[in-house]
Amino acid sequence: MDRFDAMQAFARVVEAGSFTKAAETLHMSKTTVTQLVQQLEARLRVKLLNRTTRKVNVTADGAAYYQRVVKLLADLDDAETSLPGVAAVPSGRLRVDVPSPFARHILVPALPQFHARYPDIQIDMGVSDRIVDIIDENVDCVVRGGELLDRSLMARKLADLQLGVFAAPAYLAREGTPVHPRDLEDSHHRVVGFLWARTGKPVPYALHNVQERLQIRGRHVLAVDDGNAYLAAGLAGMGVLWLPKYMSAAHEARGELVPLFEDWQLESMPLYVAYPPNRHVSLKLRVFIDWVVEVVGNTST
Repeated sequence: MDRFDAMQAFARVVEAGSFTKAAETLHMSKTTVTQLVQQLEARLRVKLLNRTTRKVNVTADGAAYYQRVVKLLADLDDAETSLPGVAAVPSGRLRVDVPSPFARHILVPALPQFHARYPDIQIDMGVSDRIVDIIDENVDCVVRGGELLDRSLMARKLADLQLGVFAAPAYLAREGTPVHPRDLEDSHHRVVGFLWARTGKPVPYALHNVQERLQIRGRHVLAVDDGNAYLAAGLAGMGVLWLPKYMSAAHEARGELVPLFEDWQLESMPLYVAYPPNRHVSLKLRVFIDWVVEVVGNTST
């Protein structure tokens, strides 16, 4: 038994939740993957996986072993690509998680450029606005807006997102145009609420002009926890939106969104790429982070 192949097969089965899917990504037969895992279990004298006809679940021992295995495989990959005499070509699998609007508007449209530059890197992208546990979920890096609460993470700032307030023409035709931010608090006007993952609740937005500073929460009849759904609700006329420029620009240019309170300024939102602490940054992760920085730098944010 090749211990490296066996550990790689085991890790991929855990991640794929299936021997068949793992075999496909490893370009092996299902029989070979099954045999490798069985040989690994026999050597360790521990049951790593519970198998049924429908699914594969990792055991408690298997979960603990998996955490060690993925780190070992990553360290081995780093060792091979960091030698001065090796013509290092970034390769392998990256697990990343990004907000849904950022994926839709910025990252995914630019991915063909990344693939052309680094054809041997496979990206498994989680697209959500939830908070991902980078360590427990074995994610290589995340892109997140707002201040990072987990100070143990390593982070690189991508941008300060400029925010604006917008509404669809259909909403303004129906409800009228609010002339002051406070109109969103004490009148018939409505906002689309965004449920932040940290709290599960909408949060107030800070605005200021020369005379005053305000925090506006607004009243809503709809609140969502996904950025793309949030934008769609605003375009459908469900309420007033607070959007970064990269989400609003195209819709504003087409007349689908109208800017409000243009004599007021909103606090910008920091955007970060973060990755686990105390871990050597692999070549594939390093080039991916550098590429994300480049893409964001070329985008109006």
